[in-house]
Amino acid sequence: MALDEYKKKRNFAKSPEPAGSVPEKPKADEPLFFCVQKHLASHLHYDLRLEWKGVLLSWAVPKGPSLNPSDKRLAMKVEDHPIEYGNFEGVIPEGYGAGIVMLWDIGTWAPEVADVDAALRKGDLKFRVDGYKLKGSWVLVRTRGYGGRGESDGRSWLLIKHRDDWSGPVDIAELAPLSVKTPEADLADILAADNPSIWRSNRPAQGGDTGKMFEKIIARALEIKEGRTTDQDNTITKATKKKKAEDETITTARKAPGRSAKASAPAKARQKKSSS
Repeated sequence: MALDEYKKKRNFAKSPEPAGSVPEKPKADEPLFFCVQKHLASHLHYDLRLEWKGVLLSWAVPKGPSLNPSDKRLAMKVEDHPIEYGNFEGVIPEGYGAGIVMLWDIGTWAPEVADVDAALRKGDLKFRVDGYKLKGSWVLVRTRGYGGRGESDGRSWLLIKHRDDWSGPVDIAELAPLSVKTPEADLADILAADNPSIWRSNRPAQGGDTGKMFEKIIARALEIKEGRTTDQDNTITKATKKKKAEDETITTARKAPGRSAKASAPAKARQKKSSS
């Protein structure tokens, strides 16, 4: 089955990732979905996903997409993912892919070849995307292996931007680093919305640049979480003080001299009117 490998690698009792339903054949008149997820796990990488025949074909791009046609970005073919995964953003606490997932781009795609399956078999898939950050024409080309050396297992591809109105010498990953799902959210914000204490002693990556990145993100997530808690506490405290002040004002007003006389004035007026 299409999602067997995906399910075999994950424990859905511990992972918030979608388990995936039975792939359904998409309607002919519906555009094909695509997304890119920024994934900080043992290493930072970007997952390109293209909807095809009820699943998301997936490639892990270590350096992320480049708008520069001169850049040939390594893209490692990984297991197909369920369609529901295309909207996933959050924290994978442990196990396969443990880390933080950001929905970095989302949109639709269309093949620039007559036969997608034949293009995939050949290892030369030309396509167009229309996302928030990525647009225009691209190609995925299978290689003989990392750097073109050795026998291929079919997993090594290159992601290359074609020259068009949407290409240029721009580092789009650096220029537009934030989530398209959660406004203005970076990886630390996504972690702060979950449980920033989860990896205090057992981060998915301990050493190297990725380990340092995790350390900084966790520290900032804890600060964000603490700041949100403080703001909430301050809001609750202000509301409590305001309610207490209002109660005291009401109590004072009820005890004020002459209130009983004033309160009984309408009754006396009604009695006088009835007697006349």
